Amino acid sequence: MIFPALVGAGLALAIGIFATVVRLDRDRAFYPTVAIVIALLYCLFAAIGGSARALVLEAVVGVGFITLAVIGFRKSLWLVAAALALHGVFDSVHGSFIANPGVPSWWPPFCLTYDVVAAGYLAWLIARRR
Repeated sequence: MIFPALVGAGLALAIGIFATVVRLDRDRAFYPTVAIVIALLYCLFAAIGGSARALVLEAVVGVGFITLAVIGFRKSLWLVAAALALHGVFDSVHGSFIANPGVPSWWPPFCLTYDVVAAGYLAWLIARRR
């Protein structure tokens, strides 16, 4: 599914640039919040799919990403970039580990590219600001 992947990458870049232009990303909490919302979307899909089992599994995984985002917020935004990139990796293998009937077929490639491009953009911002 190339189109969802292209849309995910394009949106991540557009949102990153927009956040920089209007200075939303000057607040240290911006990208950690993005990472937390991303981590919770699979829980939303589990609720949509009506699967309590998937919801519990997605919540357990989500807590890991949320924890990394919070630690990154407090210590180093590099950890937030890592959380975003790791979530992209998770998207690529998600279906092999968790059966979540609410996940749209286009979501994994969309989210994977969104996560990786957002991580790359954040890494670029961090490196540029040093």
